[in-house]
Amino acid sequence: MTAVTGAPVDVVGWRRRFHREPELGFLEYRTAAAVAERLETLGYDVRLGARVLDPALRIGVPEDTETAWQAALDDGVPRRLLDPMRGGLTGVVARLDGNRPGPCVALRFDLDALPIAEAATADHPPAAAGFASAHPGVMHACGHDGHTAVGLALAERLADGDFPGSVRLVFQPAEEGLRGARAMAIAENLDQVDLCYAFHLGMGAPTGTVHGGTTGSLASTKLRVTFTGAAAHAGMTPQEGRNALLAAAHATLAVHSLVQHGSASTRVNVGALVADGTSNVIPAHAVLRLEVRADDSAACAGLEERVLVAIESAAAMFGVAVAIEVTGKAPAVVCDQDLVEHVVTVATGVPGVTEAHARLHDGGSDDASWLIDAVRAQGGRGTYLVVGATHPSGHHSDRFDLDERALPIAVDLLARLIGAPPAR
Repeated sequence: MTAVTGAPVDVVGWRRRFHREPELGFLEYRTAAAVAERLETLGYDVRLGARVLDPALRIGVPEDTETAWQAALDDGVPRRLLDPMRGGLTGVVARLDGNRPGPCVALRFDLDALPIAEAATADHPPAAAGFASAHPGVMHACGHDGHTAVGLALAERLADGDFPGSVRLVFQPAEEGLRGARAMAIAENLDQVDLCYAFHLGMGAPTGTVHGGTTGSLASTKLRVTFTGAAAHAGMTPQEGRNALLAAAHATLAVHSLVQHGSASTRVNVGALVADGTSNVIPAHAVLRLEVRADDSAACAGLEERVLVAIESAAAMFGVAVAIEVTGKAPAVVCDQDLVEHVVTVATGVPGVTEAHARLHDGGSDDASWLIDAVRAQGGRGTYLVVGATHPSGHHSDRFDLDERALPIAVDLLARLIGAPPAR
């Protein structure tokens, strides 16, 4: 991805460019650098890396961030932009003050793609139009390419400063897996912020619809559990073995019996169990990947505690050691009702919007909740709005694409929300 200079690129052009060059969480060096350079050109106060992202609060950072950093450098991405982000610090925040009094508004735009190989058939629009992923095994299968494009188009719309208050455009890495927002929910980014808007394209809502908030969002914790036992010959000396696979299997069954809750909707899922060994060797190592979710953050925390007890008990039963790593975590998204209603009111005047509703049932998770909760803790308000974008397949599918007519609708809506803040 080459650096952006000169004439502006339209929002569809931005989206296609980012779609063609997807990058995984904490490895979005090219994307973040392109964003930062364009924002600098527009006159924003641009801050990068550790200044806007607390390294200690990141979750699930890839073991190797250096290879991607070096590849971006070799491709000609400016070192002055890459150096602050080295080590997976791929956050960007842009600030701009308006020309009259008003609230401070933060808006979140996520940068990352998914580890999915994109469909290459002629009936897949990105492939047919020549902007399918150029990175094998990685694609924008959720719409974050559109989110980032909307953020840059909005920045251009606001660049003349003709709006009330001030804006902070938060370009966040690693939303997938709930890994990045917690590290950006810090005072440097959110101090004195009054309103926080996060948004998502699609989510099953058709083009032309807007939802001022969501309901049913799930708090979630994602875990990587490593069991370590002792290998032994399964026939000759089984008494000398400590079976990590059996411990992991027992833990899998145990945690799947813990989902019941009287007042909250809960989920638990073991998505992977991997062990070494062969048919005549007791396996000494096994790894589980699992998650817990609930539509209430306290219920999710309680379920997580019970899951940890089940895992540790299974390890003790089979005499193996266990190590538990949190690889993703976020509370449930909670939207302030008055802000939801304000979004609906503003949306009714946006060209291209045919229907505006209060809330869309979500059922997923998004770590923008860390940002919204941090703003709310200091007396502000927040919501997670949805801009409908018809998509032929579900999110996280290798055939995911979105109706690009939704992109200017999202830009117009966010610009109007900044230009017409709610009463307080």
